[in-house]
Amino acid sequence: MSGRLHLGLPMWANADWRGSLYPAHDTPETRLGDYASLFSAVEGNTTFYSGAPREETVATWARQAPAGFRFCFKLPAALTHERRLRDVEADVDHFLLRLAPLQDRLGPIMVQLPRDFDSEGLPQLERLLERWPESIPCAVEVRHSEFFHKGSAEMALNRLLISYGVDRVMLDVRPLFSTPANSDSRLSKAQSEKPKRPLHVLSTADRPVIRFIGHVDNAINEHYFRPWSERINLWIKQGKTPFLFVHTPDNRHAPQLARCLHEQLRQHDPALPELPRFPGDVQAALF
Repeated sequence: MSGRLHLGLPMWANADWRGSLYPAHDTPETRLGDYASLFSAVEGNTTFYSGAPREETVATWARQAPAGFRFCFKLPAALTHERRLRDVEADVDHFLLRLAPLQDRLGPIMVQLPRDFDSEGLPQLERLLERWPESIPCAVEVRHSEFFHKGSAEMALNRLLISYGVDRVMLDVRPLFSTPANSDSRLSKAQSEKPKRPLHVLSTADRPVIRFIGHVDNAINEHYFRPWSERINLWIKQGKTPFLFVHTPDNRHAPQLARCLHEQLRQHDPALPELPRFPGDVQAALF
């Protein structure tokens, strides 16, 4: 049985996308519906910074998102970075309960751990995962260097994720760091914010999550994405459901890069549906 691909961007509310992803005169109230007509998933980074959304906000999202759409929110930084997963059970329950109206449209909730969260924190991570609801997918992103050396710490992490059916987020920053930033402020800022870690490609559960951080040079992006095309299509044939989230240094051109990478995927698997044209592209073509 074949799986399916969910493709998305880091957010849906980005005014920079007016006139390209969105019509030139769009409004914030229509953006989620417009976005969900083009992409099938979103990272939903807002919860990382602002915590659980308001009930009325979630109810609005539930009305606007179609059945096949998937929200992949991040656990709040207050729980992962400030409290480092210690004594967070009640707050995690509250966060997941607040998202309950979206339950059939929740992709993997991402637990992004801080750069200094090492193997000593794995017992806290296990306490989180052992009581995680089976009905809600989960994915974990680690950033400490010891989880990228293929040693005992990484093996312990991977065993833990496999045992609980949780995917390990794959952060691919190779395009971003492939050249010096030089005078490009977009590259410089992105390189200062993203961790420079090796890419370890593995699926520890059924919903592999890839966060592809692109470069300003699209030829570089296409070069680094080429092996992903084969791997993602293989996972789909194996019945897995990959989630691909596409970033660019300032995310201004993330929609266009997502379209480009999706076309690469379709070259390997023509059965993948075409990505609809962006309303802004259609509008521009009329003039």
